[in-house]
Formats: sequence, structure tokens, C-alpha cells
Amino acid sequence: MSDLKVYQYPKCSTCRSAVKWLKEAGHELELQHIAEQPPTVEELRVLVKHSGLPLKKFFNTSGEVYRELGLKDKLADLSEDEQLALLSAHGMLIKRPVVTDGKKVTLGYKEDQYAEAWSNA
Repeated sequence: MSDLKVYQYPKCSTCRSAVKWLKEAGHELELQHIAEQPPTVEELRVLVKHSGLPLKKFFNTSGEVYRELGLKDKLADLSEDEQLALLSAHGMLIKRPVVTDGKKVTLGYKEDQYAEAWSNA
């Protein structure tokens, strides 16, 4: 199986479930603590591109930081560069886990999505 990079928050039960699933599927994982070492703006640009998802999907809309910064009302008015800078500055703003093999990216954890994306990776 392939090596995957997982941007995760170790205390997050969703992240722990995702990591467990990936390990059981035989993947070698490079774990990166999303709060202590968030992806850079350039890393985020690549992740967004490879995910095929709109940038707004990368925001953890149910998180404390999202609410504290009042992003529900502000996000639509921010440029892509401003949004990327926010995500890079506040790792807890990023929907997690983010998993990549360098070519494709998944956000969050749903077992059926992982089975499709990472079973044969």
C-alpha cells in the first residue's frame, strides 16, 4: 500500500477513526498535527486543487475558531488568498482529517468514501 500524509488532530475522534481505518487497510502514514503544524498556504493550494472541492469545504464550520472569528458572515467576502492565509494560520479551522497521497485528497472521514479513495491506493 501507499504512503499517505494525514493532517490530523490527535484528540479528535474522527481523526483517530480515520487513522485506524487507514492503518488497518495497510497504509504507511505520515501524521502531521494540524494545530501545531498547519499546512502552509502553498501546501493548501495543492491540497485544494487535488481535492477537486471548493476552498470553502476546507473550513471546519462547526469548530470554535470558525465561530470565534465570525467567519459564517465574513467568509464569502474574503479573497482566496485571505482564506488560505486564515487556514494556514489556524490549523483548527481546517476540516479534518485531510489525507493525501500527493495526487488525490480526502477531507473528513466517511468509511465508504475512504473505501473508494484509499482501498487500492
